[in-house]
Amino acid sequence: MGTFTMSISQSALSTAYPTLMRYFQIPASTVQWLTTGFMLIMCVMMPVSPWLLSNIGFKSLFLAVLAIFDLGTLLIIVAPTFWLVLLGRAMEAVGVGILFPSYQTVLLSITPRTERGSVMGVAGLVMGSALAVGPIISGLVLRVTTWQGLFVTFLLIITAVLLVGFGTIKNVLPSSQSALDWLSVVSLVGFIGILYVVNLIGQPAVNWGAAAVFLAVSLVAVVGFAVRQFRLTTPLLDLRVFAVRQFNVGAWLTSFSYIALIVVTIIWPLYYQEALGVSPFISGMALVPGAVALSLLNPVTGRLADRLGFKTVLLIGMLMILLGWGMVALIPGRLPLWAMMGVAMLIEGGNAFVMMPAVTLGADALPDHLVAHGTAVITTMRQLLGSTGVAVATLVLAAGGFRLVFWSFFVLELVGLGLALTLKERRQEKPNN
Repeated sequence: MGTFTMSISQSALSTAYPTLMRYFQIPASTVQWLTTGFMLIMCVMMPVSPWLLSNIGFKSLFLAVLAIFDLGTLLIIVAPTFWLVLLGRAMEAVGVGILFPSYQTVLLSITPRTERGSVMGVAGLVMGSALAVGPIISGLVLRVTTWQGLFVTFLLIITAVLLVGFGTIKNVLPSSQSALDWLSVVSLVGFIGILYVVNLIGQPAVNWGAAAVFLAVSLVAVVGFAVRQFRLTTPLLDLRVFAVRQFNVGAWLTSFSYIALIVVTIIWPLYYQEALGVSPFISGMALVPGAVALSLLNPVTGRLADRLGFKTVLLIGMLMILLGWGMVALIPGRLPLWAMMGVAMLIEGGNAFVMMPAVTLGADALPDHLVAHGTAVITTMRQLLGSTGVAVATLVLAAGGFRLVFWSFFVLELVGLGLALTLKERRQEKPNN
C-alpha cells in the first residue's frame, strides 16, 4: 500500500498542472518542476538505499520513509506559496527514491528463488499499475474536490500504513555497519545534472552553451562516482554487478520496457487530443484499458516465469511491445481511438511480461549480498533512461510528428528483442555469498 500510493504520487500530478498554474499564477515551465524536481531527487536517493538498508535496518527505514513522505504531503496541503509546495514535493521524492529499490530488495530476499517470479509479479502489479493509473485517479479526484484533496488522499493512506507498519514490518536483512562515503553521495549530484539537461530538450530559449558546460561537469561527477566505487572497500553502490552478463541484460530489458510504458502514458494522450480531437478527460479515460491489462497480467507473468522460464516470458513481452510500436509505425493514416487503445493495451501488457521478470532474472544472477545493490542500480538506470525516453519522444514529436516517434521507439524495442534473444534459457544457480 505504501509503495502503491507513493508510485501514484509520482505520475498523478501532471493532471493537476492547469489547476496549480491558475491557483499560484505560475507558468507551465515553473509548475513542471513538481515532476522534474521529483525525478531528480529520486535518482540521487536510489543509489543510497543499499547503505541505508544495511546500516539502519528495514523497519526503521520504512517507517522513516513514510514519515518523511507524510510531512512533505502535509506541507503541500497547507503551503501558501508554490515554493513550499515544491519543498514538500522534494520531501516526497526522498521517500519514494529510498523505498522503491528497498521494497524490491526485501521482496527478493524473503522469497525462495523458485517463487521469486510470482512475488515480483505482484511487485510489478503494485508499481507498474500505479504509474499507469496515476493520471486516471488524479483526474477523478480533481473532478470532485480541489487539488489539495489529491494530497489529502495520499496523506490519509500513508498515515494508515505508517500506523500499521509499527506492528507488522520486521527487519529481515542482515545489518553491516559502515561509514557513509560522503564524496560518493556528493558525486551523485551528477545524475541530477544529466537529468536536468535531458529535460531541457525541446524547451524554447535554452542557453545550450551553459547547458553543455553543466552536462560536462555532471558527466565528470558521475564518472568520478563510478571510479570511486571500485576503489572503496565498502562501496556506496557496488557497480561490480555489471560484470554479471545476465544481470546486465536484465537491467537493459527492464529499462527498455519501462521506456515503452512511460512514453505511451505521455504520447498517447497527446495523440488522442491533437490527432483525434478528443477532450482531455476522454484522453485520460482512454488509458484505463492499458492500465487494466498491465494490472491483470503482472501477477500472471510472474507465475509463468517461474514455470516456463524467464527467457520465454521475456521474449513474449518484447514481441508484444515490438508489435504494438510496429502497428502504429507501419499502418498508414490515423488510427481511430479504439485501435490506439488496443495498441496501448498490447504495449502495456508486454511491459508486464518484461519489467519485473527482468528484475528477477538480474537478481537471480547475483550473490545475495549484491541483491540490494543490483535493485538500486536497476531502479536508478530505469529512472534515468525513462526520463531520457520521454525527453527524446518530446523532441522527436516536435521535429517530425507522431509517426517519427512511433518509428523511433519501434527501432529501440527491436534492439530490446535482440537482447532478449541472447539470454540463457534457464536461470543460473548462484552462490549465497
